Amino acid sequence: MEQRDEKGPAAAVGEGEPPAGAGTGTSTGIGTETGTEQEPSGAAAPFQPPEGGFGWVVVFAAAWCNGSIFGIHNSFGILYMMLQSDLGEGNKDPALEFKTAWVGSLAMGMIFFCSPIVSIFTDRIGCRTTAATGAAIAFIGLLSSSFTKSLEVRYFTYGILFGCGSSFAFQPSLVILGHYFKRRLGLANGIVAGGSCLISVPLPFFLKIVGEAIGLAHTFQVLSALMLIQIFLSMTYRPILPPSCDSRQDGQGKLGSRSVRQQCWSQTRKYFNLRIFRRKTYRIWAFGIATAVLGYLVPYMNLVKYVEKRFQETKKDWILLVCLGAMSGLGRLFAGRIGDCIPGLKKIYLQVASFMLLGTLCMMIPQCQGFEGVIVICLFLGLCDGFFTTIMAPIAFELVGPMQASQAIGYLMGLMAVPMTAGTPIAGYLNDYFENYDAAFYFAGVPPIIGGLVLSVVPLVHQRMLKKQRLDSGKDKMLSSEAVVNGELLPGCPASEAHI
Repeated sequence: MEQRDEKGPAAAVGEGEPPAGAGTGTSTGIGTETGTEQEPSGAAAPFQPPEGGFGWVVVFAAAWCNGSIFGIHNSFGILYMMLQSDLGEGNKDPALEFKTAWVGSLAMGMIFFCSPIVSIFTDRIGCRTTAATGAAIAFIGLLSSSFTKSLEVRYFTYGILFGCGSSFAFQPSLVILGHYFKRRLGLANGIVAGGSCLISVPLPFFLKIVGEAIGLAHTFQVLSALMLIQIFLSMTYRPILPPSCDSRQDGQGKLGSRSVRQQCWSQTRKYFNLRIFRRKTYRIWAFGIATAVLGYLVPYMNLVKYVEKRFQETKKDWILLVCLGAMSGLGRLFAGRIGDCIPGLKKIYLQVASFMLLGTLCMMIPQCQGFEGVIVICLFLGLCDGFFTTIMAPIAFELVGPMQASQAIGYLMGLMAVPMTAGTPIAGYLNDYFENYDAAFYFAGVPPIIGGLVLSVVPLVHQRMLKKQRLDSGKDKMLSSEAVVNGELLPGCPASEAHI
């Protein structure tokens, strides 16, 4: 999951959303809306980003953020082994696999769980403040993890603090790109994706060497230095979009004539748009994604330990995580362009194929008779991860339109948090119970296949709903544009540009 670079597709919408990972191979169509959505309502001409200049410095900062944050998260398989060694190799506690898995699961789960909140903070206090604060929290979490050996304390320091800080640091790093790029946003996202791989791909190998040389505590301190650098890089997130003051003053004037209860309800509806759940296609899509990611992190957490026990491979096990990260980055680079070539909601079939293949590959891992076979599977697993995460934002755009896509992705990430967090502890429990990893990988393969089958229904339901709408409102010619953006245009966006 570089992928858990994944979280990157969300940026393209421009509201502070994540998704996955990492993912910065976002289609230019989504990202273009970023600069437009925040234009002043009374502006005579739409805002034009500089398309470069200082924006390339921001691109470098965003690439560092993506690479360092998801490089650490995706390398937890190395830290997982070091944590168990630090606690006594599990000789005394038969449930140590289960308990240790919660450390990494909490951290990754917090990135998704905090997504809706981070979006609001980004809108209210800006990208720079939100990202710098998040990087500072992540730095404190990693640094404090080096001063304890208690697994319970690391649930808080690494799982909660580092995970929450990562979410607050990551999402603004993608949103800010829309301030500096419009025509070149696809190129900027591609550079961020490729640049982040330069950090995340070799990080497992680096952790393997450093961990053996200086131990777990000092390794956490070294990793905290990456977040310390990110604090200063976040200062480059200088917003250049003009603020929209008129709408804020109008809103305050309206609130002044309402009761306290009405004001609270109005503010809640302003920042938490629940209308998107009225769309049947969105509900099905969100349920399918949440189901599919139940076993999503299992390979990242358990592959290194698995090959060590199964093939007695302790010197080259880091190659597995490098293959996952490298192919995920490659998948992100191509997924956005491929998605642009697929019209409408048919691009959701890319996610269907990715999940179906991912689930099949997970269940094939126990069947491998050699270490080389596992490497081949990891290559395709990373590719599936890159495609699944990158295509998330374009699908949200097609389902709910650009005006609601930000919140749609935020809610989706929040729904993903629970199954994604629970998956690896369940796999750890299965390993403790059966005393092997076979059941864990079989378990990890089932949810993606089920989720893929659920997602395959979405385009069919969408087409049926459109057909019904056309029959009921045949005289309304505006429905012809709903197949593209659901009839919603960004503020200040001419109708002729709705297809961009």
